[in-house]
Amino acid sequence: MGRVTERRRVIRIRDGAVSTRPDTLVAEEPMEIRVGGKPLAITMRTPGDDFALAAGFLVSEGVLASADELANIVYCAGATSAGTAGPDEAESEGGSNSYNVVDVRLADGVPVPDISLERNVYTTSSCGLCGKASLDAVRTTARWTPDTSPDAPVRITPETLSALPDRLRAAQRVFERTGGLHAAALFTADGELLDIREDVGRHNAVDKIVGRALQQGRLPLSSAVLMVSGRASFELAQKAVMAGIPVLAAVSAPSSLAVDLAVETGLTLVGFLRGSSMNVYAGEHRIALDAAATTG
Repeated sequence: MGRVTERRRVIRIRDGAVSTRPDTLVAEEPMEIRVGGKPLAITMRTPGDDFALAAGFLVSEGVLASADELANIVYCAGATSAGTAGPDEAESEGGSNSYNVVDVRLADGVPVPDISLERNVYTTSSCGLCGKASLDAVRTTARWTPDTSPDAPVRITPETLSALPDRLRAAQRVFERTGGLHAAALFTADGELLDIREDVGRHNAVDKIVGRALQQGRLPLSSAVLMVSGRASFELAQKAVMAGIPVLAAVSAPSSLAVDLAVETGLTLVGFLRGSSMNVYAGEHRIALDAAATTG
């Protein structure tokens, strides 16, 4: 689908000079996620990686945790089971397709989430739960902890962390053309880029990362470092925990509830990651600090 960006005419004013020109904007469209044909949620997203977005969203909901729990995902109204049919193919198979509605089919035996206005499954930090209830919801639905890995615990140096924002930015292809996208990326503890996704919503970018990992059978992501543009909200910390990610780093500030969740679950949370400076809010045992260089 070629809907990641769109062109719009703008009037440009520079130092008193007025001109017209086309501008490249990031696309934003609603996507409805259905489970078993029933509407579950609507999110505003940048089109692309829609199936991964839906799968990642259901990981954060506590519905999915492995590829074998997912039967398939299709676009409604004519897309193929692989979700790769273009507009012409979709129309030939049963009518036009806006590609803005996806239906997730769960494998036999996987419980279907309570699809109602007052669902028991926790969704986002905007659902109206109080802080303690939000923490309890993640703790009771998470399949893993950040220390799930059977290997040695993840250890990352401050120098490696310092390099991640520039590596994230360098890999943002659409941001360079629009300036209007958030990004989420997975790195190894040595700083190797594993995957990156962009979206108008930082939470969607994380869902796309997690959903791709689920589709590829790579959950839990117990050896990965998640780097996000912008701030570290409770919602992003929740998504990291639900995917078994041990380290979450952000270029901006965390929220108080994100820090509470990190402390509660053992997640390493790093904020204000800019140049060689950073704040470690929780999980400092995974940061390879020089003990002699630390001060009280």
